[in-house]
Amino acid sequence: MSEKLSGGQLLRGTSVAPGLVLGTIHRKEDELSLAQAERLPSGDIEAELVRFRGALEASGQQLRDLRGRVVGRIEEDDARILDTHLAYLKDSAFVADVENLIRTDRMKLEAAIAKVIGDFDRIFRLVENEALRQSAVDLRDVGIRVLRNLDWSAGDVNSEPPPDEYILVARELSIVDMFDLSNQHVRGIITEEGGLTSHAAIFARSMRIPTVTGVEGLLQSVAEGDFVILDATEGTLRVNPDELVRKQFSEGQQTAAQSDAKFEAGEELVTLDGEALYVAGSAGNLPEVEQALECGVTDVGLYRTELLYLVDRELPTAEGLRRHYESVLNKATGDVTFRLLNVDSSSDLDYLYPSRELNPQLGRAGVRILLEHPNVLRRQLRAMMLAGAGRSLRIAVPFVTDTSDLRRVREIVFEEKLELKKTGATVPESIAVGVVIETPASLLGMRDMASEADFLCVNLDAMQQFVLAVDRESLSDSLKSLHPFVLRALRKLVRVSAELSRELSVFGASASASANIPALIGVGVRRFSVPPAALAEFARVVGQLDAAEARKSVEQTASLSCQAEVGSRVSGYHHGQR
Repeated sequence: MSEKLSGGQLLRGTSVAPGLVLGTIHRKEDELSLAQAERLPSGDIEAELVRFRGALEASGQQLRDLRGRVVGRIEEDDARILDTHLAYLKDSAFVADVENLIRTDRMKLEAAIAKVIGDFDRIFRLVENEALRQSAVDLRDVGIRVLRNLDWSAGDVNSEPPPDEYILVARELSIVDMFDLSNQHVRGIITEEGGLTSHAAIFARSMRIPTVTGVEGLLQSVAEGDFVILDATEGTLRVNPDELVRKQFSEGQQTAAQSDAKFEAGEELVTLDGEALYVAGSAGNLPEVEQALECGVTDVGLYRTELLYLVDRELPTAEGLRRHYESVLNKATGDVTFRLLNVDSSSDLDYLYPSRELNPQLGRAGVRILLEHPNVLRRQLRAMMLAGAGRSLRIAVPFVTDTSDLRRVREIVFEEKLELKKTGATVPESIAVGVVIETPASLLGMRDMASEADFLCVNLDAMQQFVLAVDRESLSDSLKSLHPFVLRALRKLVRVSAELSRELSVFGASASASANIPALIGVGVRRFSVPPAALAEFARVVGQLDAAEARKSVEQTASLSCQAEVGSRVSGYHHGQR
């Protein structure tokens, strides 16, 4: 299935192995169909047999090397699939049939392999036995591997070397296509055909290679070198999306660090001196939720909901939103805090903004634009309630200026919940509505906010930007360490939240930066929402941190009058670090 969108062409298929990956396409054509039936001169027969034996040996060496590489990385039962392929390389029927075609029919090796594989394939696929059908697929994989080990340049449409890292596009899912010539696995796989039960699908899941199959019209829709976003968790492929969509997805792209951190069921980390922290995930798409779950983090402290709006550039349907939010809740398994749509006029969403404002970040952003377009807000709230039926729902309101924003959202939540009940729909057992502290006004009015909100979450990146009046790009150095005045505000916010028994958490890139973690713990922050890619480093810093020493050090830092003096204090935060 294909859709044309301003954010790039959207193709849909079936998810085989979940994950998110961005990159360029490399197409693999079917070598078996490219082999031409050429006759050999009688004097070349022995040389052709030698070529065959050499390719068999090279293929065997590759498989043995690959078998060694996957030990400990995948289940042993799955690794035995490679043993099956090794056995086929020595299969007497396969070897004898190929050699007979060379000797008696004087058929060129490439064509002989293609004919033998094709004959086996037709016979095995006609039977009802699934095991025999899988045998045909495995033998086909082996034949392709042998062909690639031949000195075969004539007619090779892939004569140009592939990029160093690529997302593979092919007609069928094949184990041999999952690895490059150095046996390093490809970043992702998309195929036009294929299913969920083949050995290749099992291997893709074991190797955690994001994979989608059954993409109708794939080979006609993508070209060599196209940039794509493969969201194998949702089974979608976006071809040549614009920069805004790329940026949204790139925040959730898998990194090697994500698998290094493991948390216990309560998502608690403990400092050297026994201070417990609550750690939840921060995510903006399903793959990020899944990555956090793989690290042992079952709660999502902040889920950014902008993606569906920015990708399609049209107002998402209520049903589409509901399905997505339900998938997030099911994937996370724990609590999820959904932040309402938080965009400004630079997003170019025509149904919200007829034109771009002169200063988008200080214009009708966040809750301001939602209250101007209540149909958009009501649709999103309704979808969240339907997705959270029978559960506890948590909603964070962005870009709040004063309590009137919160009160109006609460009123609309009540109205929509009542309307859903009238239709007989099941609604959430409870709905907590919190405030994102990011504007200077919400910070100055923190006590009022805490009095009326069910919880508070600090967008540290935005708060610093607005409090210090700096541009995140041109003056990014100003945000690398926390300004003493920002620390004072955070310290007061922690105290007010404690006095009023309100949950307070912090999120944002600067909140999980190694240099800032000690200062945040020092001012009393104990709840963090961390992106999956940063969890390992976050855990490392916390595990080497003495919270009591961090408190002493941050008291000194907060008393400073300028940021230039902060650098000399940072090392004091890391007491006990090795």
